[in-house]
Amino acid sequence: MRIMLVDDHHLLRQSLKRQFEELGHEVVADVADGISAVSAALTTRPDVILMDISMGEGDGITACRAIMEADARQRVLMLTMHAEIDLVRQSLKAGAVGYLTKDATFDDVLRALNLACNGDVIISPEFAHALLQEAEDQQVIQPSALSEREMEVLQLLAEGHSTPEIANTLFISQKTVKNHLASIYEKIDARDRTHAVIRAVKIGIIKIGP
Repeated sequence: MRIMLVDDHHLLRQSLKRQFEELGHEVVADVADGISAVSAALTTRPDVILMDISMGEGDGITACRAIMEADARQRVLMLTMHAEIDLVRQSLKAGAVGYLTKDATFDDVLRALNLACNGDVIISPEFAHALLQEAEDQQVIQPSALSEREMEVLQLLAEGHSTPEIANTLFISQKTVKNHLASIYEKIDARDRTHAVIRAVKIGIIKIGP
């Protein structure tokens, strides 16, 4: 992966950079504030951006929004000490693909970055209710609208599994998983993976967490 780090704690950036590079990933930029993050993101075009929220010069949410407005293909994952639901909601509205708190392990962060690069999103159970509040479409969908296999794919997606992981679990090809996802989006009128999970949980056809 080509990773950009945005955090005002120098030691944290250096620690993460060292660990990523030891695994063969490239840290294309590491900056200390949101203002620098915007220009660096557009210059280096990283595969994924790991972004803090509270920083001295320009917060992460504002920076995320600016980056996404300039290039919607960017993948921004928030890594912050804040666990407030309102900040989760604001980050997702700004275009972030995920939200982790700094008590996450390095393995958790690495897995989330890999998922983000593959176009996936981890829906953390602790923040699931914040995502549900974002669902605006109240259209009623009957479970029978989805096939049994589509329900399995959707449930695994909600649990945070990537396309390859879903394929391995169900013993089907990744192409078949993608075909099922396309069908799911059409049937429940979802824009993408995150929206599909939000809508499915909202109407009670799948569950997140215990």
